[in-house]
Amino acid sequence: MHKRKLQLKTLDLVAGMLITVACATLIYRVMVKMDYQWNWSTIGNYLLRLDADTGHWVPNLLLQGMLTTIKLSFWSMLLATVIGLVMGILGASRKFFRKTISTIYVETCRNLPPLVMVFIFYFFIGDQIIPLMGLEKTVLGLPDTLQSLMATIAAGPDRITAFSSAVITLAIIEGAYIAEMIRSGIQSIGKGQWEAACSIGMGRWQTLRLVILPQAVRQILPPLAGQFISTIKDSSIVAVISIQELTFQGMELMAATYMTFEIWITITAMYFVLTMACSLAVSKLEIRLSQHLKL
Repeated sequence: MHKRKLQLKTLDLVAGMLITVACATLIYRVMVKMDYQWNWSTIGNYLLRLDADTGHWVPNLLLQGMLTTIKLSFWSMLLATVIGLVMGILGASRKFFRKTISTIYVETCRNLPPLVMVFIFYFFIGDQIIPLMGLEKTVLGLPDTLQSLMATIAAGPDRITAFSSAVITLAIIEGAYIAEMIRSGIQSIGKGQWEAACSIGMGRWQTLRLVILPQAVRQILPPLAGQFISTIKDSSIVAVISIQELTFQGMELMAATYMTFEIWITITAMYFVLTMACSLAVSKLEIRLSQHLKL
């Protein structure tokens, strides 16, 4: 199979020149016209710091925020997948009541501004439900080893309530998009698959679990992986409820140091590293799936 060679046309060259001129103009205005005093020498101190007690380098504010973003995105996507799977199956159902529940959930989450949903769900879940569950007391009652593990994979006892609220809020938002992926994946499987399973005595649930879902997951896996990238970017919205992820740490540092450009350029690069790594992983996954389907 021959690869196509990229061809540069006149329009491509003109577009490239315009982008170059725009970037050069922006850099010139920032560095010369704004008379901004750059100070890149201290940025490294906000990534890593030397622990006086252990003598080891440990993550500082920005890197801590990045790690929180990763943990927040991972648990949110995990819970969103569960929610999306349930709602996607309900959406593909022939039962009116089940389909209506899925439709109301999906359309509500997709048509409300995420920022509004963050405030609604955070103050409802964080202030009403989670305290009733006694999550913080439960974590505080765990042995020190388990508390340390909990802090590593999620958050410490003093932040577990806010962290859990943010995870649930993001999962509810992202779950609506995953539900649509799963619904469309199920409905894309031909009617013959249902009929073949029924002919050998399988019930509807058994057919869905053993025949339809495995085929549907294979089709929706690339866009599902892409949704994880969106979750990383969307996680920045919980900075408005003081979750100490990357964007929140950047705002705090900017307010304290006034190094606006250095901090936000660094944060942009950190988000880019995260999303690009996921994009490369998704690309390899798509190649493997396409090769598997050809076999």
